[in-house]
Amino acid sequence: MISRRHLLVAGAAFTSLTLAPAFAGTRVDYSPAAFAAAQKAGKSILVEVHATWCPTCKAQTPILSKLEAESRFANLAVFHVDFDKQKDALRTFNAQKQSTLIVFKGAKETGRSVGATDPLSIEELLEKSL
Repeated sequence: MISRRHLLVAGAAFTSLTLAPAFAGTRVDYSPAAFAAAQKAGKSILVEVHATWCPTCKAQTPILSKLEAESRFANLAVFHVDFDKQKDALRTFNAQKQSTLIVFKGAKETGRSVGATDPLSIEELLEKSL
């Protein structure tokens, strides 16, 4: 009989295997396994805490998309955290509000911003992950 725990472990393993080669330069939904794999690989990481109803998040989206398309951020792993549905992730990152952006270089947090919509300040934040 397959238990719930076996399904969770299998799902996490599948996620880490399927996302591990894909993190660089892509935006994926946050999962603990994929995030841990990116950290272990020493990747530049952006965690984007987003809510669909948030006007600040909507203002950040085109700025982030434009920056992520630049060659210098080609290897940036972007993890999207749904503010309304992923409460465990919010606790993990100590994110109190939507529109929170957190950057890492491997396992080390190198910067964070809440509510930023100025393209230059967002760019400077992303550069801290390089």
